[in-house]
Amino acid sequence: MKPSASMVGLMWLDVFDANPYGSNCWLLGGPGEDAVIVDPGFEAPAVRALLARSGRTPAAILLTHAHLDHAAEAGEIGAEVPVYVHDLDALAFTDEEAWHAGFPNPLAPVTDLRTVRDGDVITCAGLTIEVLHTPGHTPGHCCFLIEGETLLCSGDLVFAGSIGRSDFPNGDPAAMSDSLRRFLTWPDELRVLPGHGPETMVGRERASNPFLRELSASDAAPSRADR
Repeated sequence: MKPSASMVGLMWLDVFDANPYGSNCWLLGGPGEDAVIVDPGFEAPAVRALLARSGRTPAAILLTHAHLDHAAEAGEIGAEVPVYVHDLDALAFTDEEAWHAGFPNPLAPVTDLRTVRDGDVITCAGLTIEVLHTPGHTPGHCCFLIEGETLLCSGDLVFAGSIGRSDFPNGDPAAMSDSLRRFLTWPDELRVLPGHGPETMVGRERASNPFLRELSASDAAPSRADR
């Protein structure tokens, strides 16, 4: 069940997912009137209307990665709003062919594109947001950790019961496995807002996600040299 507009501690949270891909555009904010928009792939006017109804003004856009279903409308939200994306995925905005998604990936031009790397911290809309580079789905895929390990935007790394693809031309299955192992180091109580589908928690996925259970089992299996 997706959340409706609500308060999560000192945080406002809503989601827009009315699009053919079922991708989630998460809208978050502290107690003030600003908001952070995560992954606006579609319907910029509808996202702006949702913000307006809540009395919120966009302060920043964060992109977990540069696939069109997560990033196509970032440049349409507002020319004054900075857009943050990992430097390895920023290429998608300047040279779509070189980024090599393997399918048409048109993105609206962004006036204020800012690049981030692992460990960077973004402070805006009353939130402190840490960038966690989790490549594999794309070279620059990131998760965003919000408010001291209580909430994570996971993009297309982990979904409820599934994981993101890593078989696109610029994907990397080995990097994806490493990123999933990193996910498994995070605390069970960490609430996860994925790029598609309903929200979940790290502990729930650790216990029930077949892809993560398989990864854990393979890590636990003795190597041939140990047998």
